[in-house]
Amino acid sequence: MKNTSKYQLILPIIVATAMLGATLPAQTKLEGVIAGRSGAQIILRTTENPKLIVLLTDNTDVGQVEGVFKVRKKEMSMAALIPGLPIKVEGEYDAQGELVAKTVRFKGNDLEQAQAISAGVAETQQQAKANKEAAEKNKSAIDATNARIENLDEYTVLDEVTVYFGSGKTDVESKYDSQLVALAEKARQINGYMVQVQGYASSSGSVQLNQKLSDERAANVTAILLSKGKVPLTNMLAPAAMGEMSQVEAGSGKDTEAANRRVVVKVLQNKGIGGS
Repeated sequence: MKNTSKYQLILPIIVATAMLGATLPAQTKLEGVIAGRSGAQIILRTTENPKLIVLLTDNTDVGQVEGVFKVRKKEMSMAALIPGLPIKVEGEYDAQGELVAKTVRFKGNDLEQAQAISAGVAETQQQAKANKEAAEKNKSAIDATNARIENLDEYTVLDEVTVYFGSGKTDVESKYDSQLVALAEKARQINGYMVQVQGYASSSGSVQLNQKLSDERAANVTAILLSKGKVPLTNMLAPAAMGEMSQVEAGSGKDTEAANRRVVVKVLQNKGIGGS
């Protein structure tokens, strides 16, 4: 009788332990395309789920795979996780059924294409015979991704600030600090906001130099948003260097050279969140 009673007491404990183990979140690996960003949340489109929520944390390891066999990793900022980017995620599901990301990996060429699409690039200007081949290659890459990103979640532009630069200059004039900080403060009042930074250059000079200028301008404005505006990395889209694209048209009443040396900062909200 004593042995029987002992087993009767232990059996429920064994069953309960087994059931608890079955409900614990298992480590999960999956692939998909980023359909949208909302703060620390990624809306991921997979073959099984068109709107899987992936949560980023301060401990999420984001990296770009490199090398022939894609075994080397280059650490990247969470700002690189932009709509249109194919990623591989490893993590665990929480009680709400959202995947908490432990690691996120992507390929460099996929990031370049996603940046072009995210920035709204339809085609590359062809201004000289020397850069015609590069322009055609870029356009082909964009066309190749159209089918993949045609259903991306759209964003509403809620506010924006334009920062202008002198010829050949990349440093942000101090007068813009207060505007950028005010924009960041306003953004924090918006549910699931994202901040997009696009750098531009005038058509004077070489295409390569102007691409570099637009990149450095966007990076410097982003630095102010992060340091002085206190915008979290989870709410930043990767800065885009637009170079000579989207030139301000002549006859607009402005000095077109000066008007094109700019960085445009936009506060975005996913239309699904805003109810549009």
